This record gives sequence, structure tokens and C-alpha cells, in this order.
Amino acid sequence: MRQKIIIAGSILLLVLAVFAGTKIAEMGSKEKPKFNKVVKTVYTKTVNNKAIPVKIITSGNLAAKNKIDLYTEVQGILNPMKKEFRAGTKFYKGQTILSINSDEFYANLQAQKSAFFNSLTSVMPDIQLDFPNQYVKWQNYLNSLDINKTTPKLPSTNSDKEKFFISGRGILTSYYNVKNLEAKLIKYNIRAPFNGTLTETLVAEGSLVRSGQKLGEFINTDVFELEVNVNEAYADLLKIGNKVTVSNINNTKSWEATVIRVNAKVDQTTQSIKAYLQIKGEGLRDGMYLNAALQTKKIENATEIPRKLLVEDTKVFIINDTILNLKTINPVYFNNETVIIKGLENGTTMLSRSLPGAYDGMLVKTINETE
Repeated sequence: MRQKIIIAGSILLLVLAVFAGTKIAEMGSKEKPKFNKVVKTVYTKTVNNKAIPVKIITSGNLAAKNKIDLYTEVQGILNPMKKEFRAGTKFYKGQTILSINSDEFYANLQAQKSAFFNSLTSVMPDIQLDFPNQYVKWQNYLNSLDINKTTPKLPSTNSDKEKFFISGRGILTSYYNVKNLEAKLIKYNIRAPFNGTLTETLVAEGSLVRSGQKLGEFINTDVFELEVNVNEAYADLLKIGNKVTVSNINNTKSWEATVIRVNAKVDQTTQSIKAYLQIKGEGLRDGMYLNAALQTKKIENATEIPRKLLVEDTKVFIINDTILNLKTINPVYFNNETVIIKGLENGTTMLSRSLPGAYDGMLVKTINETE
């Protein structure tokens, strides 16, 4: 009986194995499922190489080109003026900005002039006797002296004997003492060297000012300079005379500036050089913070693309028929958002917008934005 059960079980297992093998064979003979390939659509442009100007974006503070600090070389009380000595007051060239009381000094000058006049008068008889041919010259000079006017230049001497005579009588010493005081008297009045505006005042009318004391600041508001720092690597691109567009922080106003100087020294800390721009126009003020786009020399046979199109910093995707291919290029200059590249031939089709997941050999459909 036990033998029969074993034989029956073996037959059952054999039947099940044959059935399972048949089913597996049937499953293997079925067709594999088909999947439709998804072809992405990309935007492209046609490369058209040309000369592209390099723009260096930098910034700096505006300063008046003509700016002077007002100092006094004399001491005295500040006189009241028709125009107040206050910040914001405008003066034309030649107008008196401030005046220091000079009554005491003026009296001393007049005394020196009188002494010089007396010294010259006392030697006139000797000149007539020893230098009769030169007497008229000195007499005319004596007659031209006016104590209330600037002392004229001494007549020239015609011989060493005459020069030694004039010098020995103290005429030269007395004359130069007077001229020295006359030069100092001018310093009691400070006149505007150009049309401009007071931007700072440190003293008030009636106050005592001392020699060497700073009184204020005076600037010309017609012409300004902007000092900017440029990376030393681009120093050879800067040229005097280049036009530059400058704008305020909010980019609501812009002006045209000109490169007028380029410093030959490199800052060792920042490895940059200083360039100086000259600007004229309405709305400019000393101390303004401005942005400048320095347009340097042009890079020939190049094209400009967004930086996000770069792959590994030296490659871009181009399209051959409908296949993406990586092309090695030469990035020449990086801007904030774009890069100027060389190495693509005219007529090459390249991606104009970045494509996430793009790879070399990828099949794509194209839409040419250039067209």
C-alpha cells in the first residue's frame, strides 16, 4: 500500500511539472510591451559671431573735480559779508568768499610804505650828484608812488655801481618789506577761484580765526570725477577716451562719462587698478554712489550667451540634426549674467535656453528663436 502511495505522488508531481512548464513557455512567447519614446522640445539659436565690446561693471563715489579746502594764513576776526558764509551759498569766480579784519595790519603796511618813501626821498640828492643820467628815472618812480595803491616795481639799475648804491642805502630792503606786507594783506580776503558752492563751513561771522585753521570747503559743481577699481587682469582693456555709462543706485538716472586717467600702480591688497571717469550733467552731487559699466576694447569673432548655458565652464550644447552634442569652447570674459565665448562657427545651432537633464547624444525637437 505504501508503495502505491509513493508511485501516485510521483506521477502527480510529474503532471504538475509538465503543466507549469507549459505555462512558462506560453508566457515567454507573448510580445514584449512597447513604450513610446518622449522627445523633448528645445529652444535654439543660430550662432552669428561678431565684435563684442567688453563691459566691466564697477562702482565708486562721485567727487567734484575742482574742490578746495579753505584755510587761513592770517589771524583776525571774520567780517560780516553780503553773502553768508554758510554751506550751500554759491559764489562766482572772483567774488569774496570771506574777509578777515585787517585794520591793524593795514596800518602797519602804510607805515612801512611811508618809511620806504622817506628812504627813497633822502637818497635822491645823492643820485642826482653821482648818477645824473639816472636821476630822471628815479624821480619819475618817486612821483608814481601812491601810499594807497600797490607799490610799483623798482626801476632796473644800469650798472653795478648804481645797484650797490641803492642796496647800500637800504632801498631794496625797505622795498621788499613793503612788497611782503602787500602780499600778506591779500590773504585777509579769500576769493572764489572758480564758480562754485560752499559745502562745509566751520566758522561763523564775528569769530576769531587763527593762522592755519580750516574754515570750510568749496567745490565746483559743473565737472565731477568718479574713481573706480578695475581688476588688474583687465587693465590692458582700458583706454583713455572710452565712453562709460554711469547710473545711480536705483538705476533711475544715467549719465555719460569718459575715461580720463588710468593709474599705472596696482593695489597689492586687491590686485586692482584705479580708473578715473569725468562726468558732467544735471542731478550730480559730490559724494553720490554710482555704478559704472566700463566699455573696453572689443573681442572679435565672438558670441555672448547666458552663463547658465555653460557646461563644466568650458562646454555648450549644440544641435546636429536632432541630436544634442557637447562642444568645447573658449570662454573669454565673464560678466555677471553672461559670458563671451569663442570657438563656435557661424551658422552653428546651439541651445538658447538651459535644458534640465540634457546629455550628449540626446534626441530633441528644435524651435529656433533666432528665426
